[in-house]
Amino acid sequence: MIQKSRDYQALYNTDKRYILITGGRGSGKSFEVGTFLSLLTYEQQHRILFTRYTMASAGISIIPEFMEKIELMEVAHHFDINKSEITNTETGSDILFRGIKTSSGNQTANLKSLQGVTTWVLDEAEELVDENIFDTIDLSIRKKGIPNRIILVMNPSTKEHWIWKRFFDGNVKYIDVDGEQIPVSNHPDICHIHTTYLNNREHLSDSYLKRLDLIKQNNPGKYKHLVLGGWLEKAEGVIFENWQEGVFNDSLPYVYGMDFGYVTDPTTLVKIAKDGDTLYLKEELYRGGMDTNSIASFLDRTVEKHNLIVADNAEPRLISELQDKGFNIVPCQKGKDSIKNGIANLSGVKMIVEGQNLIKELNNYSWSNKRANIPNDNYNHLIDAVRYGFIELSTKNEFYFA
Repeated sequence: MIQKSRDYQALYNTDKRYILITGGRGSGKSFEVGTFLSLLTYEQQHRILFTRYTMASAGISIIPEFMEKIELMEVAHHFDINKSEITNTETGSDILFRGIKTSSGNQTANLKSLQGVTTWVLDEAEELVDENIFDTIDLSIRKKGIPNRIILVMNPSTKEHWIWKRFFDGNVKYIDVDGEQIPVSNHPDICHIHTTYLNNREHLSDSYLKRLDLIKQNNPGKYKHLVLGGWLEKAEGVIFENWQEGVFNDSLPYVYGMDFGYVTDPTTLVKIAKDGDTLYLKEELYRGGMDTNSIASFLDRTVEKHNLIVADNAEPRLISELQDKGFNIVPCQKGKDSIKNGIANLSGVKMIVEGQNLIKELNNYSWSNKRANIPNDNYNHLIDAVRYGFIELSTKNEFYFA
């Protein structure tokens, strides 16, 4: 039989719409949320949507965790389970497991159209970097006559993340956790629960606890972030540190770099100028859901027709359509190791940066495997546009500038 943790009583008692659950490794937050959701299904008329940004197979990754909870409660006979849903046969309340981003694209439209959802759980919320996706699903949770909950479960990320900006900026207090000052939110619209392995020691193995002690001794910064759940000023292992915030130098010749997106990723445009070993970058566009006409309309207002735009060569049709509309847009040069080489080239200059989304990306674009020169495939939409334009700008062809 499972007993409710005293550290998570607020999860059961709060009347707030937004519940933020943060913590470091081994804090037990996933277990406690799973227990809460399992118990919630014993109330009638609940439909719980449990999501992660990417979820390959709920039947392999998530549902076994929920089966563990209901088996510990000795109530497995009350539940009907398939590969993507769990239904409490006593009440009819159910839990739907879905990924926001799948191999077929962004599923936001499908998720917001699900009927009767009363509780939405965004697990591993740090992976969702597009606040617009959050808002779209959030605004679909509106069933009348029953509490509506939005539960975000996460390991704290960087202070550039929209969750920090939305729920912490101007609403921070600090708590002492093992001698470190850890920020928690006192935003009036949310209930924030923060726990660490120190709240969960009795359920952790001796070898695991020894491992955490070694991290504490050998890498205090890692211990504060990874284990105690502190927020970072910038991501660990960021690729670019050779930049500072500043103002674009309009006296220099320039080009534009452009990366195309639509549903999952934004379309981006960056203005780029070079003066010796200094690169000036200005964010011009960072927006999702743009088709050819909306891109052309934006460019009409922003870019003179003679200005060169170097765009992602993965979209030749879109480039051709924009050329037909009179824009001086060409595909970028990509070859073997183009990402690795582009990163190396950009690492050799000083970057003066203007634009909040560009700053966010530079603070979060990090290595997946530094030894193999493999970056993480996120926080790179503006940076990719910079790479495209920088390659062309470095060749200094005169026709770039009218």
